[in-house]
Amino acid sequence: MTDDIDGEAVESEPTERSESLAQLPSNRHGLRLALTVGVLTVVALGALAGWLGFRANDSHQREQQRAAFLAAGRQGALNLTTISYTEVDADIKRILDSATGAFYNDFQQRSQPFVDVVKQAQSTSQGTITESGLEAVHGDTAEALISVAVTTSNAGAAKQEPRAWRMRISMQKVGDTTKVSNVQFVP
Repeated sequence: MTDDIDGEAVESEPTERSESLAQLPSNRHGLRLALTVGVLTVVALGALAGWLGFRANDSHQREQQRAAFLAAGRQGALNLTTISYTEVDADIKRILDSATGAFYNDFQQRSQPFVDVVKQAQSTSQGTITESGLEAVHGDTAEALISVAVTTSNAGAAKQEPRAWRMRISMQKVGDTTKVSNVQFVP
């Protein structure tokens, strides 16, 4: 390239600055593209992390709810199978305190004849959970299958072998607690 300065022709070499200025529009385009890709990647990773965190929290809460239902079912089965004639009133109160709905009403109505029989026979029963598992969970209700070995003794009776009982226990959340709402004996 030639420039005319004071009538003399001077050869000038393109400088690095003029070359970099010529490349500037394409560099801006590449920079803009890289910045856009970077921002989109950060947003996508943030959304993915948020979604995975939400799912992990949801899974943890469901697992805690299932554990609470199973614990309530196990305790309900123990309450029903561990009764002593010396503490039968407290045992009945414990059963009623952990019950709700139709089961509560039914058990409360039948509790006095039950107390009388237990005291008269001087009966003691001790339940031990052998197996348990949740059958279904639906919102604030659940059903558990509980297998219990029950050892019973009566005054004047020969020692009895433990009996295996299987129960389907329905539970319902009542406020912050989980209570037994129905009990069925399963053959």
